[in-house]
Amino acid sequence: MDVRQLQILRELGELGSVKAVAEELLVTPSAVSQQLALLTRSAGVPLTRKEGRNLVLTDAGKVLAEAGGAVVRAMADARAAIGAYHEDPAGTVSVSAFHSAGQALFGRLIARLAAGKDDDGTAPRLRLADEDVPQHSFPALTARYDLVLAHRMAHSEAWPTDRLVVVPLVREPFDVAVPVGHPLGERTSLTPEEVAREAWVSSRPGYSPADVLAAIGAVASHAPEVAHRINDYSTVAAVVAGGGVLGLLPRYTAAIGLPPGVVLRPLEGIATRRSIDLLVRPENARRRSVQIVAEALRALIDELVEAAENRGHDR
Repeated sequence: MDVRQLQILRELGELGSVKAVAEELLVTPSAVSQQLALLTRSAGVPLTRKEGRNLVLTDAGKVLAEAGGAVVRAMADARAAIGAYHEDPAGTVSVSAFHSAGQALFGRLIARLAAGKDDDGTAPRLRLADEDVPQHSFPALTARYDLVLAHRMAHSEAWPTDRLVVVPLVREPFDVAVPVGHPLGERTSLTPEEVAREAWVSSRPGYSPADVLAAIGAVASHAPEVAHRINDYSTVAAVVAGGGVLGLLPRYTAAIGLPPGVVLRPLEGIATRRSIDLLVRPENARRRSVQIVAEALRALIDELVEAAENRGHDR
């Protein structure tokens, strides 16, 4: 038995005829009769009997109709509750981000949502976490977080859009981080051949900087020397500032708070861009609070891009 069948039985008890039930539920009388037959077969006892030209409920039918009414009401309450949950702008939203995105965005996101509260003072409640994982592990994080800030290199496998909603935010290039005073810092841009024979600080394998550095080596036909393996971009910048190595830093999310001993130079002749996207499960994408946070993140990314472009014009 299902809720629809119980609703038909309940309406029959109230209205007294198959035709009246069909008109009330906007279905055909034959459909009503078919569902009543299926419900009777499932219950194992007669639920209706003929009384003149009318079809009325048996005692068993009355008991089941009463219980069915409670089920129908409970389902209506459940639908109302989930509707309110989806429409609530102040719902709790959990967000994970890889490290550089968290550093660049989390503080700004908190401030942006606080400044954008509704007239009644409501705004989504945030639960923030950093999750720096290899690219293939980002989709699985949507089981634990409502929104997942993820990145992947442009040439790599696409996200599984058959089971996730993907919100593109930006395509971010990696720039070469050069110590101030290094001869390469005098150039406005660099090529793989110019940097491949330098010593490097790079990420562990499976992360974007290591992928870019491998591409540099392939184009220059020389495997770069990796002196240090560090994933945290702030630490990479500090090591570069100390001198002796080059690094790779994402232009928008890691340039904030760049130490004074480092300059960034674009890399030519090679694809260095990574896509930064929001990954979200479809059921969470329908929630108003999730939509508000996603829109705030999109606006903040746009501001980071604009600020980086302005810094580039000032060089």
